[in-house]
Amino acid sequence: MTALIPTRALAQIFAWIPRGLALGLLAFVIFGPLTNLGLWAVAEKWYFPHTLPLQYGFSFWERVFAPRSNAMASLGTSVTIALLTVAACLAVSVPAGYALARLRLPWRGAILLAFLLPQAFPSVAVYINVARIFYTLGLNGTVAGVVLVHTVHGLVFSVWITAAAFAAVDRSLEEAARDMGAGPLRTFFGITLPLAAPGVMASSIFVFLESLDEFTGTYFVGVPDISTLPLLMFNAGMGGNFQIAAITALILLVPSVGFMLVIERFLKADVLAKVGH
Repeated sequence: MTALIPTRALAQIFAWIPRGLALGLLAFVIFGPLTNLGLWAVAEKWYFPHTLPLQYGFSFWERVFAPRSNAMASLGTSVTIALLTVAACLAVSVPAGYALARLRLPWRGAILLAFLLPQAFPSVAVYINVARIFYTLGLNGTVAGVVLVHTVHGLVFSVWITAAAFAAVDRSLEEAARDMGAGPLRTFFGITLPLAAPGVMASSIFVFLESLDEFTGTYFVGVPDISTLPLLMFNAGMGGNFQIAAITALILLVPSVGFMLVIERFLKADVLAKVGH
C-alpha cells in the first residue's frame, strides 16, 4: 500500500501537466497582448532587436492628455456619438422589446432574426454601399451619419437584450396593478419598465461599448471630418507611432472592462434564456 502512494501522487502530477499547459497558453493569449500594450504605453525608445524598451517614461501620456490634443478631442467625439447611439437604440428597442416580449406578434421569430441581418453580411461591403448612399444624402462626414450606422449595428444587442428583460418580468405583478385600477401606461411606467430596467441598462452599456469601439462604419462614413478614438488609434498605428496607439487602446479598454463587470450583475443566463420563449 505504501508503495502505491508515490505512484498515485506521480500520476496526479502528470494528470495536471496538460491542464497547466492549457491554462498557461490561455493566460499568454489573454495577457500577452495586454502586456505588450502596457510596455508600448511607457516606452520612450524601443526598437528591434531589443526584447524590452530601452527607455521608459510618460512623455507620450502627456501628449495624449494635453488639453488641446487630438486624442482628447477624438475621445469627446467618441463619447458623444456613443451617447447619441444609445438614445437612438433605446427609442427603438424599448417599444420593440416590449412588443416582442409581451404581445402575440405574427412572425415574431422572423422579426428577431431581422435584427441580426446586419451581422450576416461582410461589414466592409455593407459600409461601402452605405457610404455611397449617405454621400448622395449629404450624411457622409457628419455625426448624424455615423450615429445612424452605429445604431443599426447596436440594435442587434439592444432589441434582443431588451426583449429578454421584458420577458423576465412577472406578469402577475402587472395584472395586480391593473386590478387595482392602473391603466396600461401607468402599469408600464410604474411596474414593467422599472422591473426591466436592469436589462435595459445592460443593453445600453452594450450599445455604448460597441459604438465606442466601432471602427469600420466610422471609417467609411465619417472620414475625414469625424475623428473618433478608434480612428486615431488606427492612424497612429499605421504611422508607426505605437506609443500613441497603445495609450488610446488602453483608454478604450478601461470602460469596456468596467462596464462588463456592471453587466455581469445586471444580466443572468436565466434572463437571457427567456428571449427565446
